[in-house]
Amino acid sequence: MRPSLSAVLTGMVALAALLVTAPTAHAADPPLRDLAAAKNKAIGTAVTGSKLTGTYGEITAREFNWLTPGNAMKWGSVEPTRGTFDWTEADRIVDFAEAHGQDVRGHTLVWHSQNPNWLTNGTWPPAQLSQLMTDHIALEVGRYKGRLAAWDVVNEPFDEDGTYRETLWYDGLGADYIAQALTAARAADPAAKLYINDYNVEGVNAKSTALYNLVRDLKARGVPIDGVGLQAHLILGQVPSTLQQNIQRFADLGLDVAITELDIRMQLPATAAKLAQQRTEYDAVVKACVAVTRCTGVTVWGFTDSDSWIPDTFPGEGAATPYDENYVPKPAYYGIATGLGGTGTTPPPTPNGCAASYSVANQWNSGFTGNVTVRCDAGSSLSSWRVTWTFGAGQQVGQVWNASCAQTGAAVSCSNASWNGSVPSGGSATFGFNGTWSGSNPVPTVTLG
Repeated sequence: MRPSLSAVLTGMVALAALLVTAPTAHAADPPLRDLAAAKNKAIGTAVTGSKLTGTYGEITAREFNWLTPGNAMKWGSVEPTRGTFDWTEADRIVDFAEAHGQDVRGHTLVWHSQNPNWLTNGTWPPAQLSQLMTDHIALEVGRYKGRLAAWDVVNEPFDEDGTYRETLWYDGLGADYIAQALTAARAADPAAKLYINDYNVEGVNAKSTALYNLVRDLKARGVPIDGVGLQAHLILGQVPSTLQQNIQRFADLGLDVAITELDIRMQLPATAAKLAQQRTEYDAVVKACVAVTRCTGVTVWGFTDSDSWIPDTFPGEGAATPYDENYVPKPAYYGIATGLGGTGTTPPPTPNGCAASYSVANQWNSGFTGNVTVRCDAGSSLSSWRVTWTFGAGQQVGQVWNASCAQTGAAVSCSNASWNGSVPSGGSATFGFNGTWSGSNPVPTVTLG
């Protein structure tokens, strides 16, 4: 028998009393990207394009306003065989960013590592090597002209003592390969900000001073250079005390500064004391950037420990990112929040352990496909559910599957179909819809209840 309207409404009210809002990290603060925007800063993450679905995609869209392709734009990825190109992964990241109102930082054009074998193993006269480099820059930067906000044009040009790293580029072309690369990038996209990026240059030391002298001289010569990237692959307890001073001295040259690859690793296992210290250090790094007007923002090198490069590169170390392997925000997440001016208050646990997440699966000229997933942790379950949200840019829901949805103005309410209201312990239910958009398509915050 079909239940009466009053019975349905009574049941929905009872359910709403039991359910709580999602996502779980934002009972006290808005998402990190909103905190950063309020400070006129970027908060970014490196991403893997093939993972930009489900929870990974939902967190990426909700929390960050800049994305960096972790590997997808490196020369070895886009041209593994000479003259044969694969832009699939890079395009996926740029498309995702545009669908979610995010900027993209291109990474990286000229580097000594992750080059294709045909390039690394070749024997190139200087003129030919120079042409290969400038052609590559023209092709890749030109492909994304007008779509990327910034490029790491040259990556890691210095050794620890401040001398130039001996690489294919330095050995073949001399130190002026850097100026050549920057000039080629400016010609390919005059609007994109051009950076030199390096690690162990966060504090004042021989390596950062070599970088300082280089960019000062490039500016004096009229070579196009807009900023420096401080990678910030840091170790717990070793955040440089001169970080803000160092950022400021580059800014005083008239350059932008970005913290481009932040993670703070520790010896495993992670303990409560180590995680608390990590929170303090994430807070300190972000505050150092916020304190300098020309520091544009902070990018973490992957936001979840399940996507971190640290354990494979430094055996016995890890837990370096703001989220754990299960996408639960760690104390470091709240350190970033306080660094950006938030309260950093850890929200209370959800009483029923169930939450909903929203993502844009596909987008085209005037339409898009949205997906919503209702999940329950182990030990929690639902017998029915309702998800609500408010669109922020005039989007409209059209065809719906696996749920029943109604929209009034910007407000949308969707309830389960007859066959998928039961969400078991550790299980999930998903529904989707086609919608329309115009101008922008930001991801709304959804409420389960």
